[in-house]
Amino acid sequence: MTELLPALPEDWERCLAVAAHPDDIEYGTASAVARWTTQGKQVTYLLATRGEAGIDGIHPAQAAPLREQEERAGAREVGVDVVEFLDHRDGVVEYGLDLRRDIARAIRRHRPEVIVSGAFTVRMMGGMPNQADHRVVGLATLDAARDAGNRWIFPELLDEGLEPWGGVRLVAFAGAERPTHAVDVTGEPLRRGIASLEAHAEYTKGLGAGGPEPGPMLTWMARMGGPALGVAEAVLFEVYQLAFTGPPPWADQL
Repeated sequence: MTELLPALPEDWERCLAVAAHPDDIEYGTASAVARWTTQGKQVTYLLATRGEAGIDGIHPAQAAPLREQEERAGAREVGVDVVEFLDHRDGVVEYGLDLRRDIARAIRRHRPEVIVSGAFTVRMMGGMPNQADHRVVGLATLDAARDAGNRWIFPELLDEGLEPWGGVRLVAFAGAERPTHAVDVTGEPLRRGIASLEAHAEYTKGLGAGGPEPGPMLTWMARMGGPALGVAEAVLFEVYQLAFTGPPPWADQL
């Protein structure tokens, strides 16, 4: 039997979920969010775009407010009240200082201990190629988690009254090719995660006949992940630890 993955730590109070598009968080991560909000944790959503290029049959000017509305509805299904949008252009998000600054600004404002986002690798779990905006936003999120704690990076944020926040302990990426941790979403968290994706009805309809049905797809994904944690249903993450949770590993060697 292969060794089980460790559970993602849950001894924290505040989380910021960062994604490129409306619906990105709902493809699995929202089920973990449902678990966390039930525990009383505070989770905030930050979207780089409004997903305006995501529905082929609807002009971006009409798609943007529609997808924003669906994202807010989906967030409510898993206990998230605060959903913010950065208004970068859907489909052509650029990695750079502007994006890093925007995410760092949100980190300083919300002061999360944990950040979750989507994988920034070229390949995702199962070997599927990752989308360009996903890669850019994921990497910028990892970098911004450090930027937010350094007062000499983006010092203009100080002029906005935003003091540095170096309290991010870990950044976790869903859909990664090589996950390191897992979250048990068996039962109610998964059901609420499915309801969260179902709130994106117009987007899902816009995918046409080839679009996945939320319930069967998310259930299949969670059941594929469950054995990695030794549970029925789980969401898997690749975790980057930014701070030690106890004594450094070399302490007992001195």
